[in-house]
Amino acid sequence: MAFQCTTPAIPTIQSDDDTVRITRWDFVPGAVTGWHRHGWPYFVIMLTDGVLRIHDGAVVSDVPLSAGQSYRRLAGVEHDVMNGSEHPIAFVEIEVKRPEALAG
Repeated sequence: MAFQCTTPAIPTIQSDDDTVRITRWDFVPGAVTGWHRHGWPYFVIMLTDGVLRIHDGAVVSDVPLSAGQSYRRLAGVEHDVMNGSEHPIAFVEIEVKRPEALAG
């Protein structure tokens, strides 16, 4: 199901506790995260302009995003993410392990 690429994206965990995990992801052109399933809801904030090439197991979609742009997804998402740009890209991913702990 994953892309055929030997270059992995580089995750750098910036914070990880009982409530959230914050990871910076850096991709050279063509780099991939590898097939994975998100166990928690999460947010992504782009640090650079770029194209995320998303493989959901059935369809490959190119999603152009701008630096500073963000999006969120629910837990359970399964996919592989590739840098579809001709230049390096990076984003920060914030996984919310305990949403109730962030309320109030």
